[in-house]
Amino acid sequence: MRKAIAVTVMLAFLAFWIWAAGTLGTHLTGLPRWVQPVFFIVAGIGWVLPMRPLLKWMNANQPPEED
Repeated sequence: MRKAIAVTVMLAFLAFWIWAAGTLGTHLTGLPRWVQPVFFIVAGIGWVLPMRPLLKWMNANQPPEED
C-alpha cells in the first residue's frame, strides 16, 4: 500500500514541479542569459530533495506480518 500512495504523491508533485519550473522559466527572459541555464539545471535536479523523505518512507522495511 505504501508504494501505491507514494507513486500517487510523486506523480502529483512532479506534475506541479514541471508546471512551476516551466512557468517560472518563461519569466526569466528579461534576466541575463546565464540565469536561464542555472535555473533549469537547479529545477531539473532540485525535485529530488523534497522527494527524498517520501522515497525513504516508501522503501522502508516493514516487519513481516504475523498470521
